[in-house]
Amino acid sequence: MLARVRSGALMGIDAVVVECEVDMALGLPYFNVVGLPEGAARESKVRVVSALKNAGFDLPQKRITVNLAPAEIRKEGAAFELPIALGVLAAARLMEEEPLERYLFGGELSLDGSIKAIKGVLPLAVAARNGGFQGVMVPAANAAEAALVEGLQVLSVAHLKEAVGHLTGKAPLTPLTRTGSALSGPRTVAADMADVRGQPELKLALELAAAGGHNILMAGPPGSGKTMLARRLPGILPEMTFDEALEVTKVYSIQGLLGDEQALIRERPFRAPHHTLSDAGLVGGGPTARPGELSLAHHGVLFLDELPEFRKNVLEVLRQPLEEGAIHLARATQHITYPCRVMLVAAMNPCPCGYFNVPGGKCECPEHRVFAYHERISGPLLDRIDITVQTRPVEYHHLAEKNQELPSHYYRQRVEAARERQRARFHDMPGVYCNAQMPSHLLRRYCVLSPRAEKALETAVTHFGLSARAHDRILKLALTRSDLEGHGRIEAVDMQLAVDCRMLDRRGWLHANTRGAVNALPRASTVRLQAAENGGSRGFPADKG
Repeated sequence: MLARVRSGALMGIDAVVVECEVDMALGLPYFNVVGLPEGAARESKVRVVSALKNAGFDLPQKRITVNLAPAEIRKEGAAFELPIALGVLAAARLMEEEPLERYLFGGELSLDGSIKAIKGVLPLAVAARNGGFQGVMVPAANAAEAALVEGLQVLSVAHLKEAVGHLTGKAPLTPLTRTGSALSGPRTVAADMADVRGQPELKLALELAAAGGHNILMAGPPGSGKTMLARRLPGILPEMTFDEALEVTKVYSIQGLLGDEQALIRERPFRAPHHTLSDAGLVGGGPTARPGELSLAHHGVLFLDELPEFRKNVLEVLRQPLEEGAIHLARATQHITYPCRVMLVAAMNPCPCGYFNVPGGKCECPEHRVFAYHERISGPLLDRIDITVQTRPVEYHHLAEKNQELPSHYYRQRVEAARERQRARFHDMPGVYCNAQMPSHLLRRYCVLSPRAEKALETAVTHFGLSARAHDRILKLALTRSDLEGHGRIEAVDMQLAVDCRMLDRRGWLHANTRGAVNALPRASTVRLQAAENGGSRGFPADKG
């Protein structure tokens, strides 16, 4: 007697349909699971037998073989226990097999037959919809998550008896449907930009980064507001679209990080891992492949504080994911892809003690230690950072003044207006939401330069010997500045700002003749942002030493 039930196995952030074949034959009582089961999946047979008996089902004393196909895919976790139990009942002819063909099943069984929550229900529901199934049957704790997928019948079950009652027609369940917008509700109140005194140049640099999804590096002494402002960046980012929120929720679903009452991640993620992070913790993988911090920050912010303190091999694995927006892990038995469209926000001190070239500060670091500290960040990684800002200590008059600083909603309105222009620009390009994600082959189409802007770009590339990647990123950043200010094309001021943002020259910084020299950097090697008076246009004028 043979029965078939469908479930799903995780491959990256997606689920692959797995067929649970259950055969019940004459022979000594024995329960065997084959098909490359791992860990908890191998132990499922013990829980399934106990759950069936304690739920009141009498099984014949026969040999039971369960095959999880296709065999080349690893089956991890306890999500196969519910489909295996239903397959055993169908093979024993205690229920019909035909109703099992309409759904994908997933759930972990307790010994008393109750059904516990599992990871990865959202990818399972997406696989059911894409596979043409009528619906899914999942634990009650995961039902709201599965209901995010439209056009799918979601059956919520808390006990094995409920599942059997519905499939036999004795106690039909009411399918769960999503009501209203999944993104409705008030936005979580984040820390406000108005809490930070001074640092107008740093605030405007973060506004520019948020408007185009650009990577940014802040370099300056301790206490200059780098970390404080980075943690306020999510408050000025635009709300996620439903497609973005669904992608982020899938990552958190397979990690089991969704809250009890949280079906959808509505706020952009902000991840700030410690500098002791390993490379596997950053990009994912490990013995049981799972997403890392990069993927958990998908469509959000990855904040790396004290950037040079991270191990060099960890920083170097950032290069390809930042460029492609995806992580490709190759293993002996499988290839996995995790998404990682992130804004990288990094902060660092000018030297190990933090006071090199800082007015009023006294640096006691030997020169070779300062060089070694900066050399921990490679040129190729810096090449992938669009904005570099040298921060300075907060001046007393900023701390003492009574005027209220600009709040987060002021910056968010400007950022949302710029992002709206970008959404209209990329409306026919799935997966592209902002200028930083724009493929290079579209630069000629969308980056329309004024004659003066084109001359400024040519001069910068020729004079500074910029790479092709730096050239493209300057164009994208100039386009973002144009979107922020509502220019119809990239003007010279937009281009000058974009060039200045790329020019934090570590060598110029280190070779400054005097420590404590505020204006030691060459003209196009520092970013100075100032709010324009009387509501005028704002720029990043360079220092005049």
